[in-house]
Amino acid sequence: MAGIGNVFFCSLFMLNPLVSESAKILTVALVGGSHYLLMSEISRILHENDHEVTMLQSGNISIPGRSKHDPKSASSYKIMTSLAEEESETLFEIILDEHQKTYLEARFDYLQLMGHFARQCNILLNQSKIFNSLETEKYDIVIVDSYNPCSFLFVEKLGLPFVSFFPSIFAGGQINGIPSPLSYVPVFKSCLTDHMDFWGSVKNVVLYVTSKIFSYLIHKKFDKVIEDHFQEGARPVLPELYQKTELWLFNTDFSIDFARPLLPNTIHIGGILARPANPVSQELEEFIATSGDAGFIVVTLGSLVSSVRRLELLEEMNAGFALMPQKVIWRYQQSKWPTGLKLAPNANIFDWLPQNDLIGHPKVRLAVTHGGMNSLMESIYHGVPVLGIPLFGDQFDNMVRVTEKKMGIAIPSKQLTRERFTTTMKQLIEDPRYKLAAAAQSKIHRSEPFPPDQKLVRWIEHIIACKGGAHLRPYSIHQPWYRQCLLDVMAFLFTSVAMFLYLCVKLLRTVLSKLLREDKLKKP
Repeated sequence: MAGIGNVFFCSLFMLNPLVSESAKILTVALVGGSHYLLMSEISRILHENDHEVTMLQSGNISIPGRSKHDPKSASSYKIMTSLAEEESETLFEIILDEHQKTYLEARFDYLQLMGHFARQCNILLNQSKIFNSLETEKYDIVIVDSYNPCSFLFVEKLGLPFVSFFPSIFAGGQINGIPSPLSYVPVFKSCLTDHMDFWGSVKNVVLYVTSKIFSYLIHKKFDKVIEDHFQEGARPVLPELYQKTELWLFNTDFSIDFARPLLPNTIHIGGILARPANPVSQELEEFIATSGDAGFIVVTLGSLVSSVRRLELLEEMNAGFALMPQKVIWRYQQSKWPTGLKLAPNANIFDWLPQNDLIGHPKVRLAVTHGGMNSLMESIYHGVPVLGIPLFGDQFDNMVRVTEKKMGIAIPSKQLTRERFTTTMKQLIEDPRYKLAAAAQSKIHRSEPFPPDQKLVRWIEHIIACKGGAHLRPYSIHQPWYRQCLLDVMAFLFTSVAMFLYLCVKLLRTVLSKLLREDKLKKP
């Protein structure tokens, strides 16, 4: 009866959130760039829904120049900054600078980045002052960015229930036990669609196996951190920590992702940064006004690669833009523009852009992007075609989905030439099918029963009211893989059938042999 009462109370709460008092919520942002933007927005949304929110961020990871131009970026919630060692911060800058080069050369070393996260994690977990301060606050729930494994070690040491946010598509969701039939659910970084032929399925299975090995190597990077900060006999295992999460939030939805099965504790909130466009600055509006009927193209390659370090790629992009009738508004650090390269006459570069407001501007014609989820969800929200130049991580898989939805085209950075770039931009702008496809995806996204910000708030409040999400977690997360696949049952049934057939054959041979002997005895 107590269980029935608890379910009734939780159901009533979902219908009437006013029964809940203001909760104390801690959000943890240990990664910069778009990850920080998403965690900042989650914090802002919860704070504006009458909850007391504190965001712990690792070092100064805010987006330079953003708060100056974007009123939504003004922090309405409390911010704590971990006291990262100066040497480690300098190391991060060096590694980030090196990664920006490797992104563009398709040789990004993900394990090296995880090794850096592990070193940062060791510094963070040593901050006893921060832990003492957080423990006295008695938070109701913690929301972490699951991209960095350190988030799970941090919240385990803190000893609080937590919600995990994954800043990408469901293809990265195997870590939380989402059912992922390999026949139609592409493995992360497979660049496959849900319509796989035989060889596509073979590739998917092979990549699934290698992804398990790769996950093991990632977790190994944090072994020393676990050994240093957790007592022997009580040391956590990262895959098991993933299963302790009360609720999983994903920065995607089915306007971009492929249909697939989900668990009750898996919620998609893709598009929390997308919203109706606000007017842009006078400087931008005056530049846009000079475009006439041709309109303009907005160009952003993400918060981590705000400047293209490979000169030949930059030259081809710049030359391609110069051949377009549209104006080009390009996010690029002005101080890093090569002195010997003349900017295309129809282009203007800015250190920071109000991306959502520009993509939602009535005169925008195309979004040129690296294929990050934030820019794609904003393009879907506003129904704008996309030209993607994927650089690393999930961006290749993201653009496969955009291409499959017929609302965009991807060009690998190493294959980008000014001719191909210009031809593709003109195709996306002049062929109405891309705009219609983008509008169709926009309708799917916007017509969902609940907007992503409402889903975020209501589900977090639900978890807090119900003292956790145990009622949403299936028992399958506790089963070994062979039990989930029923391999033991199939082995038992196969053995039983084989034994039965063996006994039948044995009995038949015995009977036949006896009959033959009797027949021989009867003959004179």
